Amino acid sequence: MVSYSGKIKFLSIKAWAKLGIILLVAFVVFLARLETCTTSLDGCVKMGEIQEGLGGRQKHEDCMTLLSELEERHRTESSVLKQQIAELKMELAKFGDGMQPLDEPSRQKKLILGESVENKRIEEAQALQKTIVQQVAKIDNHKTYKDEYDVNPFNSLSSKFIYSLGSLRHRPALHPRSDQKEDLVEAVFYAVEILNKRRSVAQKFAVDNFVDGIFRTDYTIGTYYNMVFSHPSNNYYYTVQLARPFAPLAKVKSQVIDTSRITINFIMPLKGRLDKFRSFLDRFKRIAIDSDIDVFLTVVYFGTDGLAELQVILNSLTTEHSFRNFKVISLDKEFSRGAGLQEGVASWTGANVLLFFCDVDIAFNREFLEHCRYYTIPGQTVYYPVVFSLYNPDVVYHDQNPKPSEDEQLKITRETGFWRDFGFGMTCQYRSDFMNIGGFDTKIQGWGMEDVELYRRYLKSNLKVIRVPDNGIFHLYHPKECPTTLSPEQYRMCIGSKALGEASHATMGRLAFKDTINMTLYDMGKTKLLHHHKKKTEEGEDEEG
Repeated sequence: MVSYSGKIKFLSIKAWAKLGIILLVAFVVFLARLETCTTSLDGCVKMGEIQEGLGGRQKHEDCMTLLSELEERHRTESSVLKQQIAELKMELAKFGDGMQPLDEPSRQKKLILGESVENKRIEEAQALQKTIVQQVAKIDNHKTYKDEYDVNPFNSLSSKFIYSLGSLRHRPALHPRSDQKEDLVEAVFYAVEILNKRRSVAQKFAVDNFVDGIFRTDYTIGTYYNMVFSHPSNNYYYTVQLARPFAPLAKVKSQVIDTSRITINFIMPLKGRLDKFRSFLDRFKRIAIDSDIDVFLTVVYFGTDGLAELQVILNSLTTEHSFRNFKVISLDKEFSRGAGLQEGVASWTGANVLLFFCDVDIAFNREFLEHCRYYTIPGQTVYYPVVFSLYNPDVVYHDQNPKPSEDEQLKITRETGFWRDFGFGMTCQYRSDFMNIGGFDTKIQGWGMEDVELYRRYLKSNLKVIRVPDNGIFHLYHPKECPTTLSPEQYRMCIGSKALGEASHATMGRLAFKDTINMTLYDMGKTKLLHHHKKKTEEGEDEEG
């Protein structure tokens, strides 16, 4: 393809016709001239024969002269025709590389666009390569910190465990998660490959030569690794430093979600505890009903004791707030959270609805309801918030009288509570997804495990599980009983939950050493008082002197 002034020339239909006519005229002229010459020559031959027979020599000479003239004219005209043909060939050659069949401009356009896309991809790849080089250079740069709390500490890695400051409180040693394990295994194998490329190494390294390592992630740069290996035959250590730089931000997708059109169906299994239910309903009215959030409340009540009182409490929503979006399902059998939630889901007869599995000990704000609505997408995502569990207020606020109100206690601090990362009961999901996954295992009785089992099935499905600490949902403290009728695994989980829910480590320590602390403070205060009295006495003696 030849380009002129940045544009590609195509031979039009008009140009094709013009060139064809020129060639045709030239060919006709050539034939006409040839016919003339042939006719004249034949005439001369016949004339010569006649004149020979009559003995006319002069006429013969005249004919030969004519033939010479015709031959000269033929040469001249032949030369002109050749020149014209040559000029036509040059004209055709001029357009030849640019000529395409009349049906090919669209294909040519596609080729041009394809080259443009390919060039863009090359430019993007070059820019990405440049960014990666810059990121790797940043990883090795020294960074200053403003104080000891600003430091990004390394994590240490052995052949089996990860030791991280972020997990020391509950899990001093961790088995790496699936994605983290894949990342670290790749780093170790890559380091082995690098070591085996060294010419000075006669004996090959293997994964078994890995000793330990450190790594950390800088969220603006990438992950840095320092892997240590022992030599197969000597006492030397070999270190390999690696980097997995982050690429530039890239758009995945964007979408618009109108949460005002999404109904949240609260489903709550309940047995007794009506005082707690009144507190829950007060918050439900203030946050959901008074804010005109589209909600529905389904209470699945076990047993008959308190059922009539529950109906009276709920009917007050209608008389006082004109709220009628609720129902009560009565089950006359032993309490089972999974069975209650399953009944609540099955009772819904409307269109596909967003479900929130809720307990009576849960406090929430408007922000959480919005999280529930825009993080949960039917057929795509389910929302599993990590709830902030509040400690025993009698312990946390033991030195305050009166204690703060329930709303004032909804604070996220180290002393007021902890993230309940072992709990999976509070969740938002669409009814269609819940039914497609198979719902709860209603054979599980008593405390716990039904929510964990459901969570594990979602993890193995095609749906994305959004698991994240949510600062808008709290688990209120309540005394926990762990009956011996539970299975061993359920009992261990219950005791663990009970032990974590009382107070922080520091608060429990102050309570455990309360007498010692008080005595020490008393002695310190007594010593300070004696010192103050002695100083006053000395000042008085000086004044008398």
